[in-house]
Amino acid sequence: MQTTPQTVLKFVVGAAIAAAVLFLVWYFSSIVVYILVSAVLAVVGRPLVKRLSEIHVRGWRVPRWLAALLTLIVIWVVAAAFCSLFVPLVFNKINQFAHVDFTAVMESISEPVARVQYDLQHLFALPESTFSLSEELTAALRQIIDINSLNRVFSSVVGVVTSSVIAIFSISFITFFFLKEEGLFYAMVTAVFPEHYHENITRVLDSVTVLLGRYFTGILSESLLLMIAVSLVMMAFGMKAADAAFMGLTMGIMNVVPYAGPLIGGIVSVFVGIVTPIEGMSVGHTAIVIIGSLLVLKGLDDFVLQPTLYSERVKAHPLEVFLVILIAGSLAGIVGMLLAIPSYTVLRVFAKEFFSQFSLVRKLTEKI
Repeated sequence: MQTTPQTVLKFVVGAAIAAAVLFLVWYFSSIVVYILVSAVLAVVGRPLVKRLSEIHVRGWRVPRWLAALLTLIVIWVVAAAFCSLFVPLVFNKINQFAHVDFTAVMESISEPVARVQYDLQHLFALPESTFSLSEELTAALRQIIDINSLNRVFSSVVGVVTSSVIAIFSISFITFFFLKEEGLFYAMVTAVFPEHYHENITRVLDSVTVLLGRYFTGILSESLLLMIAVSLVMMAFGMKAADAAFMGLTMGIMNVVPYAGPLIGGIVSVFVGIVTPIEGMSVGHTAIVIIGSLLVLKGLDDFVLQPTLYSERVKAHPLEVFLVILIAGSLAGIVGMLLAIPSYTVLRVFAKEFFSQFSLVRKLTEKI
């Protein structure tokens, strides 16, 4: 299609509207997050609502509002059960870190640290009197993980929990009505746009729902399997169940963040192994076991399977996905990497629906 002043004007107006919408989304980000989380929970719980609504007891049929309420209760019971399993584990580990004797830890790894220091001194021609890797590591660990910093983290967690009460109430309230009134989310979104765009917006929402549903389902399934695999492998090597479960939980949660997440989780896991080594193994042997196991479990996944998984589920080229994650990480750090693929998916679907006359848009959205 030939580019004309009309198409350029349409593109500029559309871009201005999109920028205004993005600004409003950013400005009211907390409310938008509540609505999106509620929409996801509604999608997850809708099949149960449908089944409960079909129940008949002596001619009495379960009303839609009661089915929605029961479904909401089931969702929060599952969430509470998950938290009751892992939150004590995390706080116990934080408490354990707060009482770590870093001097004893560094003495236990003094030999490999001395070898690394020797290699660094010869590689960079460092005088022995001006550099001590052991002292630098001890100081860094004391600065990062001491009782004061952990108390600050605990205070932040308490603050987050306090503010989460409002979030839980808001999400529960919104989710209830999304479950009770099917199509309410679509109605809320389409109400923002002129009426002659409602059909386009409905198609966009249908596509976004399918693509993001497949994406989140895949990522959550992968993270759950990784959590179980890491825990079982560590226990097979003789690690205590609590430490193995914490390590698996860390890797599973951090796996949600593309590329950088598993690396951060791996560093935390190695630190756990250094502080609480496997019984019968030295600290160095424990670290080697952890690093080797994580490399086997995550190496192929990080560099081969994950790009393919993301690209197949959101219908984008692996290189395209990688560049989007890289740009988002540069702009907004870990949070940007976490939201990169969902945000890019939404933008591609909107672009295909409203700006398909541009060749670049058609090229980027041809698989959707």
